[in-house]
Amino acid sequence: MPSAQTSPGEPDQQIAAVRAFNRFYTRKLEVLDQHHLKTPFSLSEARVMFELAHRGDLSAKQIGLELGLDPGYLSRIVQKFDEDGLIGRKALPADRRQYQLSLTAKGRAAFAKLERTSQDHVGLMLGTLAGEDRKRLLSAMEVVERLLGAPHTALQPAILRDPRPGDMGYVVQSHGALYASEYGFDATFEALVAEITAKFITSFDASRERCWIADIDGRPVGSVFLVRGSDEVAKLRLLLVEPGGRGQGLGQRMVAECISFARACGYRRITLWTQSILTAARKIYQDAGFALVKSEPHRSFGQNLIGETWERDL
Repeated sequence: MPSAQTSPGEPDQQIAAVRAFNRFYTRKLEVLDQHHLKTPFSLSEARVMFELAHRGDLSAKQIGLELGLDPGYLSRIVQKFDEDGLIGRKALPADRRQYQLSLTAKGRAAFAKLERTSQDHVGLMLGTLAGEDRKRLLSAMEVVERLLGAPHTALQPAILRDPRPGDMGYVVQSHGALYASEYGFDATFEALVAEITAKFITSFDASRERCWIADIDGRPVGSVFLVRGSDEVAKLRLLLVEPGGRGQGLGQRMVAECISFARACGYRRITLWTQSILTAARKIYQDAGFALVKSEPHRSFGQNLIGETWERDL
């Protein structure tokens, strides 16, 4: 029996949505054309050339396995490349039936032209988007690749670093966008985050306060602040992990850093304010030793919420 949150037709609707996106995306990249990007090569031929250009000497069998190409179809591609003078073939000593393939000078020149055409095509497509929209697109692509990729593909580990110029703007923007998307918060929440970050900058006490930015490959994916509440009490604020940084315990790491820093600073307790609907964050706080000490309904950020105060002794 479907749950109250799932309608019977939902799986079919989800499948239809994925198929519709696939049709849109393949049209957008022109991968269904007989000649990929108006070049002399099909998409499969272009993929074979890419592997040879970036991986050095490979056997036809290796390429076929990695690209999922039918052996007979791949054999015709290799034969065509050979006849056109684009590749060289050398029998492998261990198996004379297998050939090591490599691009010739003519093949490298053909690939360079193909690469420039592909770069220009994608560049034009991205050029129609504003800067923030490009970031959103690339972030969404990372999430799709991670979720649908091979199970053994490891998520790039995040580092925790001090904020750099521009990072406070990131904190405000990411909180505003994520909470609007996932919880329906209005712009007053973004205004609150801007107020908190502005106060952190203007009243920053390096001996008792700190901000950590979670970073993956040079791109921020999360944040947390530990600020002074009083001589004995610190406040944990603005914990956020974007979808692209989830799945590696990043929220737990940032909370642990806050606890360690607060203890080193001589605070006796950490307090924080959150909302009951933030179930993932509440689980992190509970696992880190925080206890719920106060709960109160309120109307904020365009929503009816239940605010919660959590505390942890050090």
